[in-house]
Amino acid sequence: METDRDERQLASYAMDVRNTLGRRYPEPPHAYRSEYERDRDRIIHSRAFRRLENKTQVFTRRYSDHFRNRLTHTLEVAQISRTVGKALGLNTELVEALALVHDVGHPPFGHAGEELLDRLMSRYAERFDHNLHALRIVEKFEQKYVEFPGLNLTFEVREGVIKHSRDYDPASYPELGEYRLGEQPPLEAQLIDLADEIAYNCADLDDGYESKLLSLKMIVEDVPLFEKLYRLVDRNYPAAQEKLKFNEALKRLLDTLVTDLIDHTRARLGESSVKSVEQVRAHPKRLTSLTPALASENKRLKEFLHRKLYSHQDVSAERKKIVQYVERLFDYFMKRPRGLPPSYFEKTEHEPTHRVVCDYLAGMTDNYLVEQYKKYEK
Repeated sequence: METDRDERQLASYAMDVRNTLGRRYPEPPHAYRSEYERDRDRIIHSRAFRRLENKTQVFTRRYSDHFRNRLTHTLEVAQISRTVGKALGLNTELVEALALVHDVGHPPFGHAGEELLDRLMSRYAERFDHNLHALRIVEKFEQKYVEFPGLNLTFEVREGVIKHSRDYDPASYPELGEYRLGEQPPLEAQLIDLADEIAYNCADLDDGYESKLLSLKMIVEDVPLFEKLYRLVDRNYPAAQEKLKFNEALKRLLDTLVTDLIDHTRARLGESSVKSVEQVRAHPKRLTSLTPALASENKRLKEFLHRKLYSHQDVSAERKKIVQYVERLFDYFMKRPRGLPPSYFEKTEHEPTHRVVCDYLAGMTDNYLVEQYKKYEK
């Protein structure tokens, strides 16, 4: 009865779990958990989710244990996403599941690792896409249940895995035809990408400042929205420590962006007269967005981080070394596929070796990849 009452409180354009398209392998309903709650729990208990704890966000463990890793980043995205989803009357159970699964397809060492695997796969006229890799993980690679492969997640979560952050051309990806590529995903999936961007922009600013690669002077000179918020804090708390004033300004920055996302999305929903999930799917554009003014401020923050943090010589030097590790391991296993674990080597009988090697490397944690590199370089 509690679940029924909660579902009736959803906005008309929210995804009602009672209307789910279900699982690939049908299962009886659970006694006290909804289908999306079960998805959330399966994601949390998966090996791929646990491995996020040792995958780089921006800084490797060499710098400090205090910086975000891919797992703590994911938890921050889930927190922001639930806040936005609840404010908009969306299905927060679906939102949470989508937020928790959104990064499980990332390889070790962040975007540097992803870009390199994509380049290596281009040698074979293929690509590495972390969204599509995440789908393969939840559909095939996770082996936990005797009755089916993968996690057997609901359609809406699997759809959100690939569609939360980009659109795929139906003609170019016929293998994804079941996922309604010509339509928008539900709002619960749409909000994940912006929550993700807000989370990592604010978190990377925090970690960059904490690492001392970014100074307060640099930030206030190049990020006008932060400068405005910091000046207000400084005026109200002139005797406070700089770090505490920075923290307060960063908290207000996060709140400003999240509030704008909620308010502008709510306004767009009202303007569009969308009343159902099917109308959301049929809408010509995604409906979750920041106002143009805040989108511009957020873009400026993102550009600042690329220019001053991600391209910093210390971060770049680490990235260059990491890229060498991944590339050399890829080449090693391509020449010696029998060096792969038996379960992966068996796959080369049915799949191209380059795809199997890519999947193996993409599943590694940072530490394990370095260990394997040292092992095979001897």
